Amino acid sequence: MDTLLEAIDVCDVDGFCYGNYTDEEAGTGCTVIVAPEGATGGVDVRGGAPASRETDLLRPENTVDKVHAVCLSGGSAFGLEAASGVARELESRGIGLPVGPTQVPIVCSSCIFDLAFGNPTVRPDIEAGIAAVREALDNTPTKLEQGNVGAGTGATVGKLMGPATCMKAGLGAAAVALGPIKVGAVVSVNACGNVVDPFTGEWVAGMRAAADSDQIVDMELAAFAAAGSMQMPLDRTNTTISCIVTNVELTKAQATKVSQMAADAYAHAIRPTHTTNDGDTIYTLASGKLDAQTSAAVPLDLLGMLAVRALQTAIVNGAKTAKTSHGIPGAAK
Repeated sequence: MDTLLEAIDVCDVDGFCYGNYTDEEAGTGCTVIVAPEGATGGVDVRGGAPASRETDLLRPENTVDKVHAVCLSGGSAFGLEAASGVARELESRGIGLPVGPTQVPIVCSSCIFDLAFGNPTVRPDIEAGIAAVREALDNTPTKLEQGNVGAGTGATVGKLMGPATCMKAGLGAAAVALGPIKVGAVVSVNACGNVVDPFTGEWVAGMRAAADSDQIVDMELAAFAAAGSMQMPLDRTNTTISCIVTNVELTKAQATKVSQMAADAYAHAIRPTHTTNDGDTIYTLASGKLDAQTSAAVPLDLLGMLAVRALQTAIVNGAKTAKTSHGIPGAAK
């Protein structure tokens, strides 16, 4: 880490709580990032087949200006049900947008396709979302668990040639502080491509040379060699979904720009990325816990660069901490 930047845990970014629900046996789960007092949100969707909820609310011209949670989930489109559980639990705690006789929690959600990993009939549901929120608010961790947990439970990478030669990935997190500015990232790494450490150039996880091999091969070179015969075994089954968090005060338009800049982290740490088989989505939540005067002095481009740094580290962590599961080898063994 650069000497100017301090590596911190994502739990140290003011204004947010985190919780996981994990079903190891079925190979799926969900992760929630809760902003109990609300946070300004933005989003960047670059995937061709995203499974998402409430992303339109984050458009700058729309009137809702606070998000109360982001739910990252397994289960493909079925996993969006977990967000309903998140909303129910937040409502029961009086967290949400005041609307008439109740509070309506604004919960954004994106899902990865992990149905080919464990049990395809088991997906994160309403109860899973409730459990994740309860962990976040009642057993708030001081350090977020990574690897085969939450939305990373069924995540895999390196799938150009199918599941026989892919590797396990998982949930990753990282955060940095530059003086009073804090920026963190939480990500479920479920990419078509390989994960590379952008600081060393070394492969972390990805497509292996053979089903019985530990050697990670350069997927881009393999694709070039395959040329016109390259074909994914399953279409629209890869998505890296993430959430940037910061204590800086932002507008929705500014938060969206941070998400757009943060997408560079995917290009730095995943090769190839943003393919037609990846439904990549990045949320940004700004708690505004840093005072308005200091926040106003933070250049947006600087914040975007910090988001890139945090997210690319989180992606690498999500691959490094993943353990072998359901017969798929992981870097953490």
